[in-house]
Amino acid sequence: MSNSIHGKVVVITGASSGLGEATARHLASEGAKLVLGARRLDRLQALAGELGLPAAAAVETDVTDAEQVKRLVDAAVAAHGRIDVILNNAGLMPHSPLERGKIADWDRMIDVNLKGVLYGIAAALPHMTRQKSGHIINVSSVAGHKVRPGSAVYAATKAAVRMLSEGLRQEVKPYNIRTTIISPGAVQSELPQSITEADVARGIQDFYEAVAIPAENFARIVAFAISQPEEVDINEILFRPTAQEL
Repeated sequence: MSNSIHGKVVVITGASSGLGEATARHLASEGAKLVLGARRLDRLQALAGELGLPAAAAVETDVTDAEQVKRLVDAAVAAHGRIDVILNNAGLMPHSPLERGKIADWDRMIDVNLKGVLYGIAAALPHMTRQKSGHIINVSSVAGHKVRPGSAVYAATKAAVRMLSEGLRQEVKPYNIRTTIISPGAVQSELPQSITEADVARGIQDFYEAVAIPAENFARIVAFAISQPEEVDINEILFRPTAQEL
């Protein structure tokens, strides 16, 4: 696996914690050239320093701002001359029943989970089409396959990521670009901390404590998708903890 990841230029959004941080650590150990984006620059810089990355590899990025996402991707191209992979990972999950009318939470999920992915695609595609190569990995969720009470808006954003990614897959065939959707179940991250309703947060936290698996499992799946031979396009991976029923 390390031979096909070593030297690849990989951009990761939401890299300061959780799935993004775990993936950065794993891919760094495989020799990837990383450029990391997140809102919390202090944590991002600490991670970059720990991984031995140059200061320019940590780029403060709010994925709800298209210009900031473009700046992140352009930083990778400026530093390395290309971008091989973008992992559109940033996300949040403020579950609540629709009847509570948490419109601000709905807007945040749409802006981060869906528009943030779109902005990542928009930033990476011009470089990848020019290169005639690249790999776009978008993070969906088990919730993008199966909706539960209280998760309607989150599930809608993650289902939209799947539809967006499938359309992208078909459009980029002339450019030799690969696309992957990764749909995790309960994986240890800060997602439950984004829930603003106390009763809902308690239930999700109890669920995560019971079944969630370490984020390193997600990182290995990202590495699996990236490490395939150039002619192999792993389009979708759905995985759960063995103990997760839903």
